[in-house]
Amino acid sequence: MAKISIRRNDRVFVLTGAGISAESGLATFRASDGLWAGHRIEDVCTPEALERNPWLVWKFYSERRAHCAKVESNPAHIALAKLESELGDRFFLCTQNVDDLHERAGSRRLVHMHGELAKSRCEDECGRPPVEDRAVYNRLDEVIRCACGARLRPHIVFFGEMPLEMNRIEREIANSTMMLVIGTSGSVYPAASFVNWARQGGAQMIYIGPEHPLNASAFTSIVEGKAGAVMPGLFEVEQR
Repeated sequence: MAKISIRRNDRVFVLTGAGISAESGLATFRASDGLWAGHRIEDVCTPEALERNPWLVWKFYSERRAHCAKVESNPAHIALAKLESELGDRFFLCTQNVDDLHERAGSRRLVHMHGELAKSRCEDECGRPPVEDRAVYNRLDEVIRCACGARLRPHIVFFGEMPLEMNRIEREIANSTMMLVIGTSGSVYPAASFVNWARQGGAQMIYIGPEHPLNASAFTSIVEGKAGAVMPGLFEVEQR
């Protein structure tokens, strides 16, 4: 397999999706039957669901936390952390995933555009920052409270809510010369916008995944295969 050359002046923007976490054993967000872990998305991942049945929402995300704690970062996560260590501030990772497998592999220059499973924030949006919270709750009254007194909610972007860090993401895309799209087709919005913005800006576009992407024409290179199998040793970084 031909290596991907990263030049000394390249700035690399990486977009990862559910596929990279699926290789560690985490279920993708939406299965073919439209359910996630046996639940309708409308019942566990919307602001209305949280208002209607907060315990069902918290029970669902507590179960996700418990499952996530049992899996490990895979070679694709580790390869990206290694690439970051070589590129420094010329590397930026945006993940659509809410797990912390990138961090466990060593990634630091990243944002979670859909929130983080291991954090919680004020249900009343009082303005205080999210707090680390890995607890697996058994009852609603166990859920910790914000300093303002309101109950905390999972730090997850529900359907109908705006993705996080969009201004920073847009800046990083504008400055990039190469985009790696891994474990996601990049064809669903808002991620589809990232692919289009980078392409229009003249960035080299590289797709890595087990299936041929529906938007294949958007990419200059396509590497088919499981990310954990193809990514170790895939990148050749030109030394300064």
